[in-house]
Amino acid sequence: MEDAIYQDTTMHQRLLEHLTTAVLLLDGKLRVRWMNPAAEALLAVSLSRVKGISLDTLLGDDSIDEVLAKARDAFHPYTQREARITPLINSEPLTVDYTVTPLSDDELLLEVEPRDRLMQISREEALTTRQETIKVLARGLAHEVKNPLGGIRGAAQLLERDLADPALREYTHIIVEEVDRLRDLVDSMLGPNYIVKHEPVNIHKVLERVRALLIAEHPNVSISRDYDPSLPDLSGDEAQMIQAVLNVARNAVQAMNDAQTPEPTLILRTRSRRQFTLGAERHRLVSEVAVIDNGPGVPDTLQETLFYPMVSGRSEGSGLGLSIAQSILHQHQGLIECDSRPGHTEFRLLIPMVLLSPEKRHD
Repeated sequence: MEDAIYQDTTMHQRLLEHLTTAVLLLDGKLRVRWMNPAAEALLAVSLSRVKGISLDTLLGDDSIDEVLAKARDAFHPYTQREARITPLINSEPLTVDYTVTPLSDDELLLEVEPRDRLMQISREEALTTRQETIKVLARGLAHEVKNPLGGIRGAAQLLERDLADPALREYTHIIVEEVDRLRDLVDSMLGPNYIVKHEPVNIHKVLERVRALLIAEHPNVSISRDYDPSLPDLSGDEAQMIQAVLNVARNAVQAMNDAQTPEPTLILRTRSRRQFTLGAERHRLVSEVAVIDNGPGVPDTLQETLFYPMVSGRSEGSGLGLSIAQSILHQHQGLIECDSRPGHTEFRLLIPMVLLSPEKRHD
């Protein structure tokens, strides 16, 4: 009989240990008694290190103790959605769903599901959908605007031929120039319209070119580098990548200058992300280029429309820089994300990396 109970307990523990859901067993005083490997991975800590410590200390959240105490006292399960925790070892905050189930007066089962990645995928899908919608609208707008512009330009040129007075010809010349300016503006709204060249690109060479340009334009801004030298070359168009990074970085520098940020600082950082999902596709390796500034941050009113064409937080801005940068990233099957708060704004350019054969890499 004892052997059967032992085998049954062992089987249940094996099942819990192989779950991808983080599971913790707590005692009546809400101290950690046991956790499965998924919980150890999520919280970046081993069971032996935290066994016996209180849950609020482990998760860095006092409010979770109140929730668990209520569930324990009422002997009723409770679920909390999108709670923010900061694990004891890993200082990075996490968004999680958790469910607590009382097993007895002295045992509670806590299940924790990370939500950050799922929320990020949802944001990326929504961003991609919005970008495609804007692209269709922009194309339709360009078609409707460029057709009459062509007629106006042609009529102005014909009228200019019949005018003998040079002063009147000056007016038709202005009409032609303004029509050309509007045409160029409409073309800019559509973003790059040439085919991407898939060649080996050293992303650090791209960032060094951008850094050199910004130092020449804005010597008052401190620009530091935080590169991952192990990043391999990616496949893409170097000129377009320079344009995309420059648009993002120049936008950050201009925002700092406009706000007269004391000691304006820009950080160019590179990292690799493994098994990363962009949109609906999972990539084995993704290059992350982060442009970080200590400026005023992106206004809340612009957070959702930041990458739309003609949307700008600056009175003299065209609102095309970030839109064009996002279009370039889309042509490389990537995208741009933004996290912003006053004093810290971070744009992340995420680009899938295709491992190149040795003969196709840079020397």
